[in-house]
Amino acid sequence: MAFTAKDVAALREMSGAGMMDCKKALTECNGDMDKAMDFLREKSLAASAKKASRIAAEGIVDSYIHMGGRIGVLVEVNCETDFVAKTDDFKAFVHDVAMQIAAAKPTYVTKEEVNQEEIEHEKEVLRAQAMNEDKPKPANIIDKMVEGRIEKYYKEVCLLEQPFVKDPDKTISQLLNETVARIGEKISIRRFVRYEMGEGLEKRHDNFADEVNAQMGK
Repeated sequence: MAFTAKDVAALREMSGAGMMDCKKALTECNGDMDKAMDFLREKSLAASAKKASRIAAEGIVDSYIHMGGRIGVLVEVNCETDFVAKTDDFKAFVHDVAMQIAAAKPTYVTKEEVNQEEIEHEKEVLRAQAMNEDKPKPANIIDKMVEGRIEKYYKEVCLLEQPFVKDPDKTISQLLNETVARIGEKISIRRFVRYEMGEGLEKRHDNFADEVNAQMGK
């Protein structure tokens, strides 16, 4: 499938990758835009892996305050140099992460941070649910169901596993890797704290994810 310079430019706009990388991706994928995007994402992952051992001791702490002051987030994101920490691209990424935390309410940054006792407890609950469903299932099927539900659980509680609120077709991990590929430095989401007004008190609960999306015009 042939492609044009406009296709290369469009892919560059979508991916944030360099022009030559986009041209190579389209060539490798015979002009298929979706496959080229996947190609670039895989390349971004490879680039991120090479940078994983480098030290990221610079960065910024950013905040996101929901309209009306009902929800607030502080997040620390690290990079390798003070120069990159001051760039608009890095600041935009950090602010998107803060907004994600406000909207999706993660508890952890990565899967590795989840308490394994918590996971084992969750597996026991899920296995009991599966065994109590109307139609009995073999043990191996139940195990697969439980693993699938655990992966869903990770997507709910782990920031990097969550679909990005601005683009649900990619995860925060993919967004991070694409940003790493663009700026050329290791990026690490170190920690965050999320405050919700009246949290723990008996009150009416609103859907903050819907409200954040509404603010973005979605």
